[in-house]
Amino acid sequence: MSVTTTTHLNFRGDALAALEFYQSVFGGHLAVVTYKDAGNVQDESEADQVMWGQVLAENGFHVMAYDVTARMGHDQGENAFFVSVRGETVEEVTGYWEKLSAGATVVVPMGPAGWAPAYGMLRDRFGVVWVVDVVSEHNG
Repeated sequence: MSVTTTTHLNFRGDALAALEFYQSVFGGHLAVVTYKDAGNVQDESEADQVMWGQVLAENGFHVMAYDVTARMGHDQGENAFFVSVRGETVEEVTGYWEKLSAGATVVVPMGPAGWAPAYGMLRDRFGVVWVVDVVSEHNG
């Protein structure tokens, strides 16, 4: 038996744009079901918003997202979670970093760290905090 976990991001009207952006960064297949597609429209202004969506890539990247409806509370919070992306080489993670940086606020610039050959943290244009680094052995 095995268990997998997938980061599920909640937005208020930006889920499709965020998923398309993440697909442009990591590649993969984008799948989206709108509230209209599912026959679950409670408010016509939200009919084309995402009820369920995901990006799933062959490189192992997987993220899900949806748009929280207006009738539900939604507070994105401050540092409620980080999405961690780990690669095997500096070149690999630098490519993701450069794409994620578009419109982002850099929290920790990408560079060598005491525990990894490359590490960086940013808050993307959708408010999601990403930690990007290279897998390394712990030498503590």
